[in-house]
Amino acid sequence: MANLFPENDDMNWTEVTEPEAIEESGAIFGRSWRYDFEAGEFVMSPTHKIMSADEREAWVIWCEKAIRTPRYRHLIYSRDYGSELEDLIGMDYDHDLQESEIRRMVTETLLTDTRTESVDQFVFSWEGETCRFSCRIANTRDETEIIESEVVV
Repeated sequence: MANLFPENDDMNWTEVTEPEAIEESGAIFGRSWRYDFEAGEFVMSPTHKIMSADEREAWVIWCEKAIRTPRYRHLIYSRDYGSELEDLIGMDYDHDLQESEIRRMVTETLLTDTRTESVDQFVFSWEGETCRFSCRIANTRDETEIIESEVVV
């Protein structure tokens, strides 16, 4: 009977089994699926297949999702994943203090990923009880992106 697990020294398994590159910083960049946060669904191709995201886009999607996911709410995520922005709801702080807390919480959330090098250049705008903010994120490959989100306080 033929062997189900052939042994062939000519085959190079490392290219097949290790699709992600480990950086010097220990960061693992990999691909993911594209996600449309406004529509709340995965991005589909014209043939109705979920479109993939490259390594940089996958990191940005991870950052946006981590900010939007409440920490400790879902058992599927580790205790290090997600943000605590919901803790600001109902707090009667002035805008400066709330902006400071948003800056701290978002930075802590995103720096848990080894791919993220820095989070800075926050910009805030207020409309009633809603604080919209944007910030610049940089990864260990010196790639940057501006991400946006909002908090209702």
